[in-house]
Amino acid sequence: MTRFYVSAAIKSSGKTTISIGLAAALASRGLKVQTYKKGPDYIDPMWLARASGRASFNLDFNTQSPDEIAGLYRRAFGDADLALIEGNKGLHDGVDPHGADSSAALAKLLRAPVVLVIDAHGMARGIAPLLLGYRNFDPGVEFAGVILNKVGDSRQEGKLRQAIENYTDLKVLGAIGRDRGLNIDERHLGLTTPDETGECDDVIAHAREAVLKGVDLDALLRATEREETRSAPALRALPAPDVTIAVARDAAFGFYYADDLLALQEAGARLVFVDTLRDRALPACDGFFIGGGFPETQSQALSANRPLRENIKAAIEGGMPTYAECGGMMYLTRSILYRGAVEEMVGVIPADSVMGDRPQGRGLVRVEETADFPWPGEKGVGAASVAAHEFHYARLENVAPDLRYAWRVKRGYGVDGQRDGIVIGNLFASFTHQRDTSRHRWTDRFVAFVRMQKRKRLGVGSGGTPAGKNLAGRRRAV
Repeated sequence: MTRFYVSAAIKSSGKTTISIGLAAALASRGLKVQTYKKGPDYIDPMWLARASGRASFNLDFNTQSPDEIAGLYRRAFGDADLALIEGNKGLHDGVDPHGADSSAALAKLLRAPVVLVIDAHGMARGIAPLLLGYRNFDPGVEFAGVILNKVGDSRQEGKLRQAIENYTDLKVLGAIGRDRGLNIDERHLGLTTPDETGECDDVIAHAREAVLKGVDLDALLRATEREETRSAPALRALPAPDVTIAVARDAAFGFYYADDLLALQEAGARLVFVDTLRDRALPACDGFFIGGGFPETQSQALSANRPLRENIKAAIEGGMPTYAECGGMMYLTRSILYRGAVEEMVGVIPADSVMGDRPQGRGLVRVEETADFPWPGEKGVGAASVAAHEFHYARLENVAPDLRYAWRVKRGYGVDGQRDGIVIGNLFASFTHQRDTSRHRWTDRFVAFVRMQKRKRLGVGSGGTPAGKNLAGRRRAV
């Protein structure tokens, strides 16, 4: 069983681009590459999935227990030949001062050797004490080797290799030169998404060729192969769906966790996807889910699709159960102001979205449910604190003063620093991004709400979940 953890000394060292290149290069050999991303991140997994040809999964100490992380890792591995886990920030960085939520902690939990990416710009012999510090700081971290990135020329590469060989026991697995073609455009929320990049396959191909040229893949595979019996639980068949949920997925909206979409199906939903830029109406459905994304960069096209906007507004005002996160909520407001231009949006939320120059809310959040939380749940769920995350430059202005809110913000910002989760009829919209885990089964509750509203509409009754369903105790396979 081959696995490795791509990390770096500091953030912005190029580990994402190298991870994409590694995934694509190994997949080009005919290997089944299962990728993972540490933390609450949507964009990097999109690129990793595109490069590997398989869905990428997030592993997050903030929302998952260590046992759940390990379980998801094993189940998602499935029939893969190797696992590539990409870290976030630097190897030892995190919120916890003792490193319990760091990339090093996750690598140790998964027993994955670390491939350390070093931005070598301007470095020579000084790389040795840097690597010695990372090598010795936590003896529990296993290292597969080092990939040197942004190397100036062969002369510098020779000096770097000599210093590493003379002073450390780390292997140099490869060296990649400076190449502007390897820079995926960055923006306020990080990397550009593949759907927004018209040449994304060319970008991935460029990264793949750089890795094939500069990295010794055979040495990498030898250094990360382990004798181990696979212990993934058997996969279970999905239940027959009894509700249909439309999901917005296009260049404007694409922030979804792969296991959350699967969890919706396991809760009894059939998913159908909607292109908000091109489709003229929602498909036949019982509920609607609009995730986050970059509606501001697509605001002209979203506004131009008036038929869909009017169709969505009529559906929500007619009682369609709808859940919207961050960018999805912005789409449902009256307008979006971005770079001096105002574009009309759906208008079901009495507020206007304004893009700022700095983050309004950024990082890990904790919210508590209020009496206005719309979805059903077991007794005591409403009192629980929910761990989630937010990252938005947008703020809401001209907000109607009489709106109801489903959440009290205990940590983070939300809509106004105190509240988040606007509730209008059967609509629930927030800046907070939820994650479906054993601690927080939001997908079960949303599907139960959709089912309940469907039954009301059909006159069947107001029951929640079918007999035998359990909102909190479900175990599922990936």
